[in-house]
Amino acid sequence: MDRTTQLVARPAESSAVYDPAPAAGSLHLRAVEVLEGNWTGTSTVPSRRLYPHQWSWDSAFVAIGLRHVSPLRAQTELETLLDAQWGDGRIPHIVFNPSVPLDAYFPSPDFWRSSAAGRAAGAPRTVQTSGIVQPPVHALAAWLVHRADPGLSRARGFLARAYPRLAAWHRYLLHRRDLGGGGLASVVHPWEQGMDNAPSWDAPLARITPAPARSFRRADLDHGAAEDRPTDLDYGRYVRLATEYRDGGYADGGGDFAVEDPSFNALLIASEHALARIAHELGATGAARHARAERLTAALVARLWDPAEGIFLCRDVRGGGLIEERGVSGLVPLLLPGLPREVVDAVVRTLRGPHFGVGAATRLVPSYDLLGEAFDPHRYWRGPAWFNTGWLLERGLRVHGERALADGLRAASLEAAGASDFAEYVDPYTGEACGATGFSWTAALTLDLLHDTEGLHGDENARHAGDAGDEPHDTESVRRDTENARDDTVLKGGDRG
Repeated sequence: MDRTTQLVARPAESSAVYDPAPAAGSLHLRAVEVLEGNWTGTSTVPSRRLYPHQWSWDSAFVAIGLRHVSPLRAQTELETLLDAQWGDGRIPHIVFNPSVPLDAYFPSPDFWRSSAAGRAAGAPRTVQTSGIVQPPVHALAAWLVHRADPGLSRARGFLARAYPRLAAWHRYLLHRRDLGGGGLASVVHPWEQGMDNAPSWDAPLARITPAPARSFRRADLDHGAAEDRPTDLDYGRYVRLATEYRDGGYADGGGDFAVEDPSFNALLIASEHALARIAHELGATGAARHARAERLTAALVARLWDPAEGIFLCRDVRGGGLIEERGVSGLVPLLLPGLPREVVDAVVRTLRGPHFGVGAATRLVPSYDLLGEAFDPHRYWRGPAWFNTGWLLERGLRVHGERALADGLRAASLEAAGASDFAEYVDPYTGEACGATGFSWTAALTLDLLHDTEGLHGDENARHAGDAGDEPHDTESVRRDTENARDDTVLKGGDRG
């Protein structure tokens, strides 16, 4: 038995729970193999064929899973992404691998022209990136990665180096992106929210004149069925928005598309809470950040909650008013511990009711309203179930004590991940694989569900109450922690040092 197999079979000691049953052990091993196959040496691609670069929120989810098998590589994943941060604080949604041919993915680096078009916004000169962003899961991921191996994290100064970058990222979103004036961050392109083709974007996108079809080539259709992907008309609008943003020097506030999205802002709030814990770990007070997170939670409820529908809705900042489309994004705020109980109860009813059917009509969470006119169980973000949103909701259900529903969603997610060969997304009724297989965040979040059954918080408050009293490491223990972590690295190439 080679070294990789030996280590894969034994999860890192930081794992909260490990089920030694053969089925769980096999799923663990298969998930690790996916992440190994998608590792580039400094980061993990979502999919070798379809997405051959580093994606922002994908890497955050990958790090959350990797912490259970290689905390060192989980730190490296986030550090590589943060190294591409812009001077204005934004973390770009793609960091391009220069060894990948330009025609392997569109929009490619020569479309974004980040180092030139983004010069005024502080785009890096040594690496090519996109100019838009993705949901801010990063501080949450950094905190969970730290907790997986605090000794290694402290020895490497992981949080001390990450914290100022993460704080700058949040400042960018809270100040440059408060386009509606109500305290919430706006997305300026559907790709920024992560749920690219959701019906919630249809109304604001209708104002956008699409780019001519001859002006771009869709590389995604080389690897996926056209009937499962965005239409050419929608893609033309995506390209038009990105082109205008680029040609405006990536300055915020002037475009025709600006939407306050509940999931994007819920993840920002969750990451604010995480930044407060990171500040405390570094010897500062996190009280101001916790207070900010509570104010943002109140703003989220005030601006995006629809009590009649029992769900959070997107707000079209340019067109005015809420967008009357029920998407999984409107359920993700369940993740927040400060959500009012009556809101929590209503969201759970919606999750279980006829529009999403979890536990009855469906076992996995559809990305869109089962009863909506645009529902399609296979078309990108218009109905299929995705593993990252299912993971967020499983964690949110645990935060609010909905253990039985969380257990059912966890079991269904693990079963579907294994049966679909870690698909990008699946039919919410049948679990049939859609999109790419061997998808990184599906594998990573499978690992997290296998090994962290307590969820994002679990006994966090009890465990962190003693953080301030932790004894500092002496030189010998720092050296020992570093060497042990290096020895325990499961996946080859994980030690960046």
